Amino acid sequence: MKQPMHPRPPLALFLLAGLIGLAGCTNMPNPSLHTVSRVDLPRYMGRWYVISNIPNFLENGKVATFDQYAPRPDGRIDVIYGFHKGALDAPEQQWKGVAWVTDAASQARWKVRLLWPFTSDYLLLELDPDYQWAVVGSNGGSLLWVLARQRSLPDAVYRDIQDRIAKQGLDPAKLVKVPQATPTATNP
Repeated sequence: MKQPMHPRPPLALFLLAGLIGLAGCTNMPNPSLHTVSRVDLPRYMGRWYVISNIPNFLENGKVATFDQYAPRPDGRIDVIYGFHKGALDAPEQQWKGVAWVTDAASQARWKVRLLWPFTSDYLLLELDPDYQWAVVGSNGGSLLWVLARQRSLPDAVYRDIQDRIAKQGLDPAKLVKVPQATPTATNP
């Protein structure tokens, strides 16, 4: 007798289940990570290049990545995550999302949503006094980004940032540098 065939669940169902699991991990606050005492949000707005990160599946294969922040009239923050897939000369792609501050006193703790209904923490762990670089963490420090206003940082500055990350109890050796494009007239 022939066994009845059970259709395979679509790949999208597995991906959705994985995202739900990931969202459950990223929505838990992490009191052990210490944020900066105060962020001047208008000064923080603008473009930040991803200098390095702890690789994660959403960013695999992406280069020349950046985050762009802009204030909204409703008090939230528009977020654009820009990247090139696989190569610096590939077309630029963007994901658009929204963020909101969850700690009004410091403005250093946010929630970010790039894919509804999933959010993740955005914790400003370190911030240059001149707002030229920042360290952002999430998910207990298993997600980490070094951001800068320019596409690169001097080696001495990057080493100092790594030391600061280590003082937070995180492993800077897990960071991987993200290739950035050389600026041109059409690529500011």
